[in-house]
Amino acid sequence: MNNRLLATTLTLLTASTTFAQSTKKEDRQAIKDMCGCFEIEFKYAETFSDQEAYQKHDDYYATALEWATLIEDDKDKLAIQHLLIVQDTMVIKHWRQDWEFENTRLFTYQANKSWTLEDLDKKDVKGQWTQKVYQVDDSPRYSGSATWVHVDGKDEWQNTTPAPLPRREYTKRHDYNIMLRNNQVQLTDYGWLHEQDNIKISQEADGSATTIAEEKGFNSYKRVPDSRCEAAQKWWVENQEIWKKVRAEWDVLLADNDQIKLKNKVADKRLYEYLFELKPDTESSEIKKILKQFME
Repeated sequence: MNNRLLATTLTLLTASTTFAQSTKKEDRQAIKDMCGCFEIEFKYAETFSDQEAYQKHDDYYATALEWATLIEDDKDKLAIQHLLIVQDTMVIKHWRQDWEFENTRLFTYQANKSWTLEDLDKKDVKGQWTQKVYQVDDSPRYSGSATWVHVDGKDEWQNTTPAPLPRREYTKRHDYNIMLRNNQVQLTDYGWLHEQDNIKISQEADGSATTIAEEKGFNSYKRVPDSRCEAAQKWWVENQEIWKKVRAEWDVLLADNDQIKLKNKVADKRLYEYLFELKPDTESSEIKKILKQFME
Protein backbone atom coordinates (compact mmCIF):
# COMPACT_ATOMS: atom_id res chain seq x y z
CA MET A 1 0.00 0.00 0.00
CA ASN A 2 1.51 3.36 -1.01
CA ASN A 3 1.75 6.22 1.45
CA ARG A 4 -1.06 8.25 -0.13
CA LEU A 5 -3.49 5.33 -0.04
CA LEU A 6 -2.49 4.52 3.52
CA ALA A 7 -3.07 8.12 4.60
CA THR A 8 -6.48 8.20 2.90
CA THR A 9 -7.51 4.92 4.55
CA LEU A 10 -6.45 6.13 7.99
CA THR A 11 -8.35 9.40 7.47
CA LEU A 12 -11.54 7.54 6.52
CA LEU A 13 -11.24 5.19 9.49
CA THR A 14 -10.69 8.10 11.87
CA ALA A 15 -13.66 10.00 10.42
CA SER A 16 -15.86 6.92 10.71
CA THR A 17 -14.85 6.32 14.34
CA THR A 18 -15.37 10.00 15.22
CA PHE A 19 -18.83 9.97 13.58
CA ALA A 20 -19.84 6.80 15.48
CA GLN A 21 -18.69 8.28 18.78
CA SER A 22 -20.53 11.53 18.06
CA THR A 23 -23.74 9.70 17.16
CA LYS A 24 -23.58 7.54 20.29
CA LYS A 25 -23.09 10.70 22.36
CA GLU A 26 -26.24 12.18 20.77
CA ASP A 27 -28.11 8.93 21.46
CA ARG A 28 -27.13 8.99 25.13
CA GLN A 29 -28.17 12.61 25.52
CA ALA A 30 -31.54 11.96 23.84
CA ILE A 31 -32.22 9.14 26.31
CA LYS A 32 -31.16 11.27 29.28
CA ASP A 33 -33.50 14.03 28.08
CA MET A 34 -36.40 11.74 29.03
CA CYS A 35 -35.47 12.25 32.68
CA GLY A 36 -37.02 14.90 34.91
CA CYS A 37 -40.42 15.98 36.21
CA PHE A 38 -43.31 15.76 33.74
CA GLU A 39 -47.01 16.39 33.44
CA ILE A 40 -48.30 13.57 31.24
CA GLU A 41 -51.36 13.20 29.03
CA PHE A 42 -52.30 9.66 27.98
CA LYS A 43 -54.59 9.57 24.93
CA TYR A 44 -55.74 6.46 23.04
CA ALA A 45 -58.40 5.89 20.38
CA GLU A 46 -59.32 2.78 18.42
CA THR A 47 -59.21 3.66 14.73
CA PHE A 48 -60.17 0.60 12.68
CA SER A 49 -61.41 -2.99 12.83
CA ASP A 50 -62.21 -5.38 9.99
CA GLN A 51 -64.36 -7.52 12.33
CA GLU A 52 -67.98 -6.86 11.29
CA ALA A 53 -69.44 -7.44 14.75
CA TYR A 54 -66.75 -5.50 16.59
CA GLN A 55 -67.95 -2.72 18.91
CA LYS A 56 -65.42 0.12 19.11
CA HIS A 57 -64.33 0.80 22.68
CA ASP A 58 -64.40 4.27 24.18
CA ASP A 59 -61.41 6.56 23.82
CA TYR A 60 -59.08 6.66 26.80
CA TYR A 61 -57.76 9.83 28.43
CA ALA A 62 -55.81 10.30 31.66
CA THR A 63 -53.28 12.67 33.18
CA ALA A 64 -50.46 12.18 35.66
CA LEU A 65 -47.48 13.81 37.32
CA GLU A 66 -44.34 11.71 37.10
CA TRP A 67 -40.68 11.80 38.11
CA ALA A 68 -38.27 9.97 35.77
CA THR A 69 -34.87 9.45 37.37
CA LEU A 70 -31.65 8.03 35.92
CA ILE A 71 -30.69 4.99 38.01
CA GLU A 72 -27.90 3.56 35.82
CA ASP A 73 -25.43 5.52 33.72
CA ASP A 74 -22.85 3.23 32.12
CA LYS A 75 -21.08 3.53 28.78
CA ASP A 76 -23.41 1.05 27.07
CA LYS A 77 -26.45 1.16 29.36
CA LEU A 78 -28.81 3.79 30.73
CA ALA A 79 -31.79 2.99 32.98
CA ILE A 80 -34.68 5.28 33.88
CA GLN A 81 -37.13 4.63 36.73
CA HIS A 82 -40.56 6.30 36.50
CA LEU A 83 -42.46 7.24 39.69
CA LEU A 84 -46.08 8.42 39.77
CA ILE A 85 -47.10 11.19 42.16
CA VAL A 86 -50.73 11.20 43.33
CA GLN A 87 -52.23 14.29 44.97
CA ASP A 88 -48.74 15.81 45.40
CA THR A 89 -47.70 13.46 48.23
CA MET A 90 -48.45 9.79 47.41
CA VAL A 91 -45.76 8.05 45.35
CA ILE A 92 -46.27 4.84 43.33
CA LYS A 93 -43.44 2.97 41.65
CA HIS A 94 -44.28 2.94 37.94
CA TRP A 95 -42.59 1.45 34.87
CA ARG A 96 -38.88 1.30 34.06
CA GLN A 97 -37.02 1.59 30.79
CA ASP A 98 -33.48 0.31 30.21
CA TRP A 99 -31.52 1.35 27.12
CA GLU A 100 -28.65 -0.95 26.07
CA PHE A 101 -26.22 -0.21 23.23
CA GLU A 102 -25.66 -2.99 20.67
CA ASN A 103 -27.41 -5.42 23.00
CA THR A 104 -27.83 -8.97 21.68
CA ARG A 105 -30.36 -10.44 24.15
CA LEU A 106 -34.05 -9.53 23.95
CA PHE A 107 -37.20 -10.81 25.62
CA THR A 108 -40.12 -11.27 23.24
CA TYR A 109 -43.71 -11.51 24.48
CA GLN A 110 -45.59 -14.67 23.46
CA ALA A 111 -49.03 -14.05 25.08
CA ASN A 112 -50.45 -15.25 28.39
CA LYS A 113 -47.66 -13.85 30.60
CA SER A 114 -44.94 -15.68 28.69
CA TRP A 115 -41.70 -14.31 27.21
CA THR A 116 -39.03 -15.96 25.09
CA LEU A 117 -35.42 -14.87 25.59
CA GLU A 118 -33.59 -14.69 22.27
CA ASP A 119 -30.04 -13.88 21.21
CA LEU A 120 -29.35 -11.67 18.19
CA ASP A 121 -26.32 -11.53 15.93
CA LYS A 122 -23.93 -8.68 16.73
CA LYS A 123 -23.97 -7.44 13.15
CA ASP A 124 -27.79 -7.09 13.27
CA VAL A 125 -27.71 -4.64 16.20
CA LYS A 126 -24.65 -2.61 15.22
CA GLY A 127 -25.20 1.03 16.20
CA GLN A 128 -28.62 0.22 17.68
CA TRP A 129 -30.08 0.71 21.15
CA THR A 130 -32.44 -1.79 22.77
CA GLN A 131 -35.26 -0.33 24.82
CA LYS A 132 -36.31 -2.84 27.50
CA VAL A 133 -39.53 -1.92 29.28
CA TYR A 134 -40.37 -3.43 32.67
CA GLN A 135 -43.58 -3.51 34.69
CA VAL A 136 -44.10 -1.99 38.14
CA ASP A 137 -42.79 -5.21 39.74
CA ASP A 138 -39.70 -5.12 37.44
CA SER A 139 -40.90 -8.18 35.51
CA PRO A 140 -40.39 -7.95 31.72
CA ARG A 141 -42.94 -6.19 29.55
CA TYR A 142 -41.51 -5.72 26.06
CA SER A 143 -38.22 -4.97 24.32
CA GLY A 144 -37.01 -3.95 20.87
CA SER A 145 -33.86 -2.81 19.11
CA ALA A 146 -33.52 0.10 16.66
CA THR A 147 -31.30 3.01 15.71
CA TRP A 148 -31.71 6.51 17.13
CA VAL A 149 -32.05 9.03 14.29
CA HIS A 150 -30.86 12.63 14.62
CA VAL A 151 -31.73 14.55 11.46
CA ASP A 152 -33.35 17.88 10.50
CA GLY A 153 -33.43 18.90 14.16
CA LYS A 154 -35.34 15.75 15.15
CA ASP A 155 -34.30 13.07 17.63
CA GLU A 156 -36.34 9.88 17.20
CA TRP A 157 -36.30 6.13 17.86
CA GLN A 158 -38.88 3.67 16.50
CA ASN A 159 -39.52 -0.06 16.89
CA THR A 160 -42.35 -2.59 16.54
CA THR A 161 -42.64 -5.43 19.06
CA PRO A 162 -45.32 -7.65 20.71
CA ALA A 163 -46.36 -6.74 24.25
CA PRO A 164 -48.87 -7.67 26.96
CA LEU A 165 -52.13 -5.79 27.25
CA PRO A 166 -51.67 -2.28 28.64
CA ARG A 167 -52.58 -1.68 32.27
CA ARG A 168 -55.64 0.34 31.21
CA GLU A 169 -57.13 -2.81 29.61
CA TYR A 170 -55.64 -6.00 30.99
CA THR A 171 -58.31 -6.39 33.71
CA LYS A 172 -61.15 -5.32 31.38
CA ARG A 173 -60.49 -6.94 28.02
CA HIS A 174 -60.51 -10.65 27.18
CA ASP A 175 -60.97 -10.48 23.41
CA TYR A 176 -57.25 -10.12 22.64
CA ASN A 177 -54.02 -11.23 24.30
CA ILE A 178 -51.20 -9.51 22.40
CA MET A 179 -50.68 -5.87 21.54
CA LEU A 180 -48.31 -5.38 18.61
CA ARG A 181 -46.83 -2.01 19.53
CA ASN A 182 -45.21 0.42 17.14
CA ASN A 183 -43.37 2.65 19.62
CA GLN A 184 -42.08 6.03 18.44
CA VAL A 185 -40.03 8.04 20.93
CA GLN A 186 -39.55 11.68 19.90
CA LEU A 187 -37.92 14.55 21.74
CA THR A 188 -39.98 17.74 21.54
CA ASP A 189 -39.68 21.40 22.52
CA TYR A 190 -41.90 20.70 25.56
CA GLY A 191 -40.27 17.41 26.65
CA TRP A 192 -40.91 14.20 24.77
CA LEU A 193 -43.64 12.23 23.05
CA HIS A 194 -44.37 8.50 23.04
CA GLU A 195 -46.48 8.00 19.93
CA GLN A 196 -47.96 4.57 19.22
CA ASP A 197 -49.66 2.72 16.38
CA ASN A 198 -50.93 -0.46 18.02
CA ILE A 199 -52.62 -3.60 16.73
CA LYS A 200 -54.71 -5.71 19.11
CA ILE A 201 -54.32 -9.41 18.31
CA SER A 202 -56.06 -12.55 19.52
CA GLN A 203 -53.60 -15.45 19.30
CA GLU A 204 -54.73 -19.05 19.73
CA ALA A 205 -52.71 -21.87 21.31
CA ASP A 206 -51.86 -23.23 17.84
CA GLY A 207 -50.29 -19.91 16.87
CA SER A 208 -53.09 -18.71 14.59
CA ALA A 209 -53.90 -15.03 15.10
CA THR A 210 -56.74 -12.62 14.39
CA THR A 211 -56.48 -8.85 14.31
CA ILE A 212 -59.20 -7.40 16.54
CA ALA A 213 -58.63 -3.66 16.18
CA GLU A 214 -56.05 -0.96 15.54
CA GLU A 215 -55.33 1.91 17.91
CA LYS A 216 -53.54 5.27 17.96
CA GLY A 217 -51.84 6.52 21.12
CA PHE A 218 -50.19 9.73 22.24
CA ASN A 219 -48.40 9.95 25.60
CA SER A 220 -47.05 13.49 25.86
CA TYR A 221 -44.51 14.32 28.58
CA LYS A 222 -44.47 18.08 29.32
CA ARG A 223 -41.46 19.12 31.39
CA VAL A 224 -42.21 21.08 34.59
CA PRO A 225 -39.93 22.29 37.42
CA ASP A 226 -38.23 19.43 39.31
CA SER A 227 -39.58 20.91 42.54
CA ARG A 228 -43.04 19.64 41.54
CA CYS A 229 -41.70 16.08 41.95
CA GLU A 230 -39.98 16.53 45.32
CA ALA A 231 -42.07 13.80 46.97
CA ALA A 232 -40.91 11.23 44.41
CA GLN A 233 -37.28 12.27 44.70
CA LYS A 234 -37.41 11.75 48.47
CA TRP A 235 -39.28 8.45 48.12
CA TRP A 236 -36.69 7.05 45.74
CA VAL A 237 -33.81 7.94 48.06
CA GLU A 238 -35.56 5.96 50.80
CA ASN A 239 -36.52 2.97 48.61
CA GLN A 240 -33.94 2.64 45.86
CA GLU A 241 -31.83 -0.01 47.62
CA ILE A 242 -34.61 -2.57 47.91
CA TRP A 243 -35.51 -2.14 44.23
CA LYS A 244 -31.85 -2.51 43.30
CA LYS A 245 -32.00 -5.94 44.96
CA VAL A 246 -35.20 -6.79 43.04
CA ARG A 247 -33.59 -5.82 39.72
CA ALA A 248 -30.54 -7.94 40.52
CA GLU A 249 -32.67 -11.04 41.15
CA TRP A 250 -34.63 -10.48 37.94
CA ASP A 251 -31.35 -10.11 36.02
CA VAL A 252 -30.30 -13.57 37.20
CA LEU A 253 -33.60 -15.15 36.13
CA LEU A 254 -33.55 -13.47 32.72
CA ALA A 255 -29.93 -14.51 32.14
CA ASP A 256 -30.46 -18.15 33.19
CA ASN A 257 -33.66 -18.93 31.27
CA ASP A 258 -34.69 -19.15 27.62
CA GLN A 259 -38.33 -18.67 28.54
CA ILE A 260 -40.18 -16.94 31.37
CA LYS A 261 -43.83 -17.67 32.20
CA LEU A 262 -45.46 -16.04 35.22
CA LYS A 263 -48.49 -16.89 37.28
CA ASN A 264 -51.18 -14.23 37.67
CA LYS A 265 -51.44 -14.70 41.43
CA VAL A 266 -49.97 -16.67 44.31
CA ALA A 267 -52.17 -17.07 47.40
CA ASP A 268 -54.58 -14.60 45.80
CA LYS A 269 -51.97 -11.84 45.58
CA ARG A 270 -50.21 -10.39 42.55
CA LEU A 271 -46.44 -10.14 42.36
CA TYR A 272 -46.34 -6.38 42.76
CA GLU A 273 -48.36 -6.67 45.99
CA TYR A 274 -45.65 -8.88 47.52
CA LEU A 275 -42.82 -6.65 46.31
CA PHE A 276 -44.47 -3.39 47.37
CA GLU A 277 -44.57 -4.76 50.93
CA LEU A 278 -40.80 -5.36 51.11
CA LYS A 279 -38.74 -3.51 53.71
CA PRO A 280 -35.41 -1.84 52.83
CA ASP A 281 -33.48 -4.48 54.80
CA THR A 282 -35.19 -7.48 53.14
CA GLU A 283 -32.61 -10.09 52.15
CA SER A 284 -32.06 -10.90 48.46
CA SER A 285 -32.80 -14.57 49.25
CA GLU A 286 -36.36 -13.61 50.26
CA ILE A 287 -36.86 -11.66 47.03
CA LYS A 288 -35.58 -14.62 45.02
CA LYS A 289 -38.04 -16.90 46.82
CA ILE A 290 -40.96 -14.60 45.96
CA LEU A 291 -40.01 -14.38 42.28
CA LYS A 292 -39.60 -18.14 41.96
CA GLN A 293 -43.06 -18.69 43.43
CA PHE A 294 -44.47 -16.83 40.42
CA MET A 295 -42.49 -18.79 37.84
CA GLU A 296 -44.47 -21.45 35.98
